[in-house]
Amino acid sequence: MANKLKYLVIHCTATPEGREVTEKDIRHWHTSPKDKGGNGWKQVGYTDLFELSGKVVRLVKNNEDDTVDSWEITNGASGHNSYSRHIVYAGGCDKSGNPKDTRTDGQKAALELYVKSFHKQYPKVKIVGHCDLAAKACPSFDVKSWLISIGIKQ
Repeated sequence: MANKLKYLVIHCTATPEGREVTEKDIRHWHTSPKDKGGNGWKQVGYTDLFELSGKVVRLVKNNEDDTVDSWEITNGASGHNSYSRHIVYAGGCDKSGNPKDTRTDGQKAALELYVKSFHKQYPKVKIVGHCDLAAKACPSFDVKSWLISIGIKQ
């Protein structure tokens, strides 16, 4: 049974500025058994990854409609996954591990294009940061202010 899409949730990988994160990294962190350094999840936490260059890598296929089918569910925010799509950019921390907006120009451009296109297609879906759904610093920037700056009013 599919649920109506309610949120597009923006995340960061909480990795140091300038460190590339690959699809393989995400899959290992999320789906490898706990004794092998992963979370042991059945599915990764995000639908799309924004690499440092701005390239968008699809991690979980979806049918691009306004529902979340069981096979599209990702593990991005506990309690909100069955009605959310989660996206992530590589970065989000300074070299000491403190939260910091580390988005590259390529990531900013790609994220803006993605979010504007998404909002045009699904204007009723609320775009939020992970921090709006959980007590986290993620995605290390103010999503509400950023949305206004790119012309999206929710």
